[in-house]
Amino acid sequence: MKVAILSDIHSNVYALKAVIKDAKKRDINKFINLGDTLYGPIQPYKTYKLLLKHKFIHICGNQDRQIFDASEDEIKSNPTLEFILDDISQKTLEWMKTHPKTHTLKKDIFLCHGTPNDDLTYLLEKIENETNVLRAEKEILELIKDIKQKVILCGHSHTPRMIELSNGQIIINPGSVGLQAYSDDIPKHKIENHNSYASYVILEKKDDDIKVEFIRVPYKKEKAIKQAKKNNRKDWMYALEFGTVN
Repeated sequence: MKVAILSDIHSNVYALKAVIKDAKKRDINKFINLGDTLYGPIQPYKTYKLLLKHKFIHICGNQDRQIFDASEDEIKSNPTLEFILDDISQKTLEWMKTHPKTHTLKKDIFLCHGTPNDDLTYLLEKIENETNVLRAEKEILELIKDIKQKVILCGHSHTPRMIELSNGQIIINPGSVGLQAYSDDIPKHKIENHNSYASYVILEKKDDDIKVEFIRVPYKKEKAIKQAKKNNRKDWMYALEFGTVN
């Protein structure tokens, strides 16, 4: 098995195009998407249409839920959410709702967005001094205590990372395809990768042999920045340009 692992596309169709093109050059035609797919001020509908053209397994992320579970008051108070719902179709919403919160692939690979039981919690990181730091192994083991698969794939933190645990399990976060920096208020912290490149992982598995390759791909970020500007998201413009929080 050889597959490309993606997460946190966040409506950035330009970054997604670059990742798919790069993966196909490496003879990869199967893809995994770990969620947070269409939320963002860039091109949600075009992102959806591009994904339909390729063989993807999709997981639902917290901001996917935010789109299809939004109340009228939440929509009215969030111009980005309003833009997304105006841009996509009802068919797109129904497509998003079909994505499971978790999935097991070939019996020994487990997929989730955040943790196996909570898409709002980072699996590999915790927040200290308003930034993300690696969790102690015992904390990670507690979060995955019911998961027996050897390989666990997660997203959510936008932070590319691979951890090999003492029990033999491997956890991989491919980082984010579409957004390399952001800030959050609950709890207050920021994520910064200090580059604008789209991030994904190639996972190659043959019997018990596992090969993991982290890939960073440049893309036409100017187009993404232009779309963010149209939607008055200066924070996204800066993050897309520099991979840091202004």
